[in-house]
Amino acid sequence: MKTRHLVALDADHPGFRDRAYRARRDAIAQAALQHREGQPVEEVAYTDEEQAVWQEVGRCLGPLHTAGAHPEILALMERLDLFGGAVPQFEPLNQRLGATGFRMEPVAGLVSPRDFLQALGRDTFMATQYMRHPSRPLYTPEPDVVHEIVGHAASLLHEGVASVSRCFGRAAAGASDDEIVGLVRVYWWTLEFGLVREEGQVYALGAGLLSSAGELAQIASGPQWKPFDIDVMAATDFDPTQQNPVLFVADGLQPMLEALTVWLEAIVQQPAS
Repeated sequence: MKTRHLVALDADHPGFRDRAYRARRDAIAQAALQHREGQPVEEVAYTDEEQAVWQEVGRCLGPLHTAGAHPEILALMERLDLFGGAVPQFEPLNQRLGATGFRMEPVAGLVSPRDFLQALGRDTFMATQYMRHPSRPLYTPEPDVVHEIVGHAASLLHEGVASVSRCFGRAAAGASDDEIVGLVRVYWWTLEFGLVREEGQVYALGAGLLSSAGELAQIASGPQWKPFDIDVMAATDFDPTQQNPVLFVADGLQPMLEALTVWLEAIVQQPAS
């Protein structure tokens, strides 16, 4: 008899035929479904195998972060000491993120773009807690705990990034379906896969880059670089299952955050249709 799983996986997912992995994914998802926003986040008892994946990712990403992560985000990563021990648990991590007011709240898997963005307006970052499949420690076809913590935690501790994240949430609150599409694209090309030029050097800012050894290593040699242009980004679609063929480069982190704030606030202030 075919097993019914709480978490659906595509047939090409590394863990699709791994019964133990799928049961583990279901158990972590079930715990997330029982969680209520604002309540303390229960610990996940990560297995030795999952801890080993975390440490392997850390060994690979550490040098890449030193060389290519934006200096302000890199400093926050070092403060959090993400790979200094076991997989970080959400609740103690949230205590540290309290400096900007944000919290990571567990979800069972992918949520709708509207729900994800609107949660940002409540200082809430919806995050998964499961670990990627051990056969592919440097790859995940969807956001996992590595992506959430390595990619987003330090950024949410950055006052400017946290403020812009709230702006995304406010803009999504009254946005039409078409506007949500544009908001998601801009979020993708900035806070997920944005590049920033500082004093002639290009650094990774986006969480998708910071949590992916493959994409971070190929920033200079792989994708085409395009100048930062919010209207162009809002009209540029993406495929989350493939490496990005283009990336957008902003001239300075602060100018990028200021431009995003102006654009997002304009959406907030426009009359309801």
